[in-house]
Amino acid sequence: MLNYNFVTECVRFQLYKENTIIFNGWFREDNPDERTLECYLDQERLNCSQRTVKGSEVRQKYSEYQAEVNEEQILLVDLPTDWEERKKLFLYTCNGVKRKMSYSASIRQLKKIKNGVDYYIEMQRLEGDSQLLLSGWCVAGALVKIMLRGKNGRELPIKIKRSYRKDIAGLFAELDTEYQAGFQLTADISREKHLEVCFQAGSKKSVYRMKRSQLKKGRGRADGVSILKKAAFYYERHGMEATLLKIRSKLFRNEKVLYEDWRKRRSITKEELERQREEKFSYSPKFSIVIPLYRTKKSYLRELLESVQRQTYGNWELCLADGSGKDFLLEPLVSEYAKGDQRIRYRALEENLGISENTNKAMDMAKGDFFIFADHDDLLSPDALYECAKALNQDGEIEVLYSDEDKIDTDGQKYFEPHFKSDLNIDLLCSMNYICHLFVVKKTLIEKSGVLRSEFDGAQDHDFILRCVEVAKKVYHIPRVLYHWRCHLNSTAANPESKLYAFEAGRKAVEEHYHRMGIPAIVEHAKTYGMFRTKYHWEEQPLISIIIPNKDHIDDLKKCMDSVLKKSSYQNFEFVIVENNSSEKETFAYYKKIESERIHIVYYEGEFNFAKINNIGVKHAKGEYLLLLNNDTEMIGEHCLEELLYPCMREDVGVVGARLYYEDDTVQHGGVIIGFGGMAGHAFIGQSRYEAGYFSRSICTQDLSAVTAACLMTKKSIFEAAGGLTEEFVVALNDIDYCLKVRALGKLVVYNPYAELYHYESKSRGLEDTPEKVERFQREVALFNRRWDEILKNGDPYYNRNLTLNKADFSLRV
Repeated sequence: MLNYNFVTECVRFQLYKENTIIFNGWFREDNPDERTLECYLDQERLNCSQRTVKGSEVRQKYSEYQAEVNEEQILLVDLPTDWEERKKLFLYTCNGVKRKMSYSASIRQLKKIKNGVDYYIEMQRLEGDSQLLLSGWCVAGALVKIMLRGKNGRELPIKIKRSYRKDIAGLFAELDTEYQAGFQLTADISREKHLEVCFQAGSKKSVYRMKRSQLKKGRGRADGVSILKKAAFYYERHGMEATLLKIRSKLFRNEKVLYEDWRKRRSITKEELERQREEKFSYSPKFSIVIPLYRTKKSYLRELLESVQRQTYGNWELCLADGSGKDFLLEPLVSEYAKGDQRIRYRALEENLGISENTNKAMDMAKGDFFIFADHDDLLSPDALYECAKALNQDGEIEVLYSDEDKIDTDGQKYFEPHFKSDLNIDLLCSMNYICHLFVVKKTLIEKSGVLRSEFDGAQDHDFILRCVEVAKKVYHIPRVLYHWRCHLNSTAANPESKLYAFEAGRKAVEEHYHRMGIPAIVEHAKTYGMFRTKYHWEEQPLISIIIPNKDHIDDLKKCMDSVLKKSSYQNFEFVIVENNSSEKETFAYYKKIESERIHIVYYEGEFNFAKINNIGVKHAKGEYLLLLNNDTEMIGEHCLEELLYPCMREDVGVVGARLYYEDDTVQHGGVIIGFGGMAGHAFIGQSRYEAGYFSRSICTQDLSAVTAACLMTKKSIFEAAGGLTEEFVVALNDIDYCLKVRALGKLVVYNPYAELYHYESKSRGLEDTPEKVERFQREVALFNRRWDEILKNGDPYYNRNLTLNKADFSLRV
């Protein structure tokens, strides 16, 4: 059973209204029961106004809870003038006549909140031996005075730098638009062991205490605020449930969710199934479920038949073509079910024609509008056909549908290995048959694509799926497990070595797809069974302009360039080095040494702006293709440039990205997923270079929404059509924004893991820890939210809503 209770994230007083208290929080699972909130002071119900806020900023704000919050509730409560004479405040979650307490606070606690200044210490550390650096934010109805005191309350001289904080303005909606909530404090504390930071605004006052021994040295993200102190502070302001959730999110960030538990919590209810049976659609397509039978175990066939009969959508027929032979006819068993249900149709074949032709015979029996393909011993979920009909009513252009699936053991008791899939992903489909089941095709489309072909037996579904998606108007993915794949010892699902012929048939199917599409390519078996690797054979050898921004660090630059010059088998390239405010003489001497017809040095003047630096480099590029490359990367294999270039030469592709590793051979970049961490993040980060990842997605070529510009190949014509990198994104998100602009032009972004590089991370730039940098980053986040709110809201089409956004390993959503 899912928990829909309210979580109080923050309790505070309105800054400019003395007796108004504000609750911020969220309902678990985004409040499907439409529960409401009520507030009481002792036994008196108080006047409240409640509103719901949605959008990408909400998801980002609550991302650390690992609960994937999409809706924030804001409750304004008017307290009576004599509230300080009462005893206790209560907040209840209400569902009809039922209510449950979500939060309570004594009057003493409320007074403490009211009389204090809202503040948060984000970072504290020592620079050298005596320089304190403290940053965070503080808010009150007026500008907060900040003081630092040492021994015996002696006030110490400080320097304060204040800044506007858009994120804090979002938390305190009533703040003046120019209010500077952010601060950075520096002070000499060479003689002090105990310190107090005092925040004061009129009669409001809060004090933060720390010890010198807590302060860490250096430029890392050192934060000396103790966990216990943070927890106590958080509990005081947010309540027990939010505090426990926060602690859990920190302590169990790597906790795996078991699928059996996940499935039980999210299983469809009897009430919902009954509601589906009663629903009437304006369009009621007839589904023909076509299944070839061959010596099917009778208990499995019974389970299959009953799973079809349990469907909540009733306009279907089941077409069974039996190639078992006269000595193993299944007709008596099927007749038991067909007698009471004329939708079940059976045909005994004179001989076994193989899986493709047997399936085609079942298709010959079908009279429906859409054909559904299933195996003879698998199961459909009871809402499978309902979800298909629902999708077709929402979009009449859909001609192909497919769903997520899981596996079921031979006893039909254990469900495991759920496959939560990408939306249509042609490069992933050429790497493996990720679609499989449930697969649904419009009858009229099959007249264009053709039926199953026996020369591809073993991978006949892969060949058929490729031909269908090539000609379909629209392919729709239903992100729900609607199919349960029976796992046998000798099935390719459980024992891939049992059917090596099937993998060869799959290789041929993908290769024929390329031939039909006019793409010069051959297909090879990858290192993992059932996966394929595409090798292109283009006659053209276009010029690649490799754009590298650089500031000093000539050893890194040399390593980067040498890895290309000395290793690459593809040699038609030029370098465009964009000099960015270097200060070392050795850097300019090195430029003079290397500058040549093949290596061009371009000088950029101005503050650091990654987007603008690359745009300037592109203006000086002569190549038809551009490779945006960081100076702290190192190419690994000799064919890295080809692996980036050749997919990019396809007409339907606009960008190609690489697989990047840290120095310790863990993954730094396996593509970008929109929504990770509330915004976007790298897939499979931190996993071993040798791990395949979720359903091998770390190691196979596929389409994604974005890749990093640390190594990004693109056509120059596409770069210009997209307007280059957006220069408002000074440091962050410019590469993701560019990829999304390319996607908006109708071109694909391809992640190719066979292009491998080391990425030693941005050594040329410092941390994002000054008020100016924080403010700039917040502006860029806000701009990204405005530009790409739809994908942030609806989710990355190449990911799956059933997978978590809080970790990069494609694990289950909590």
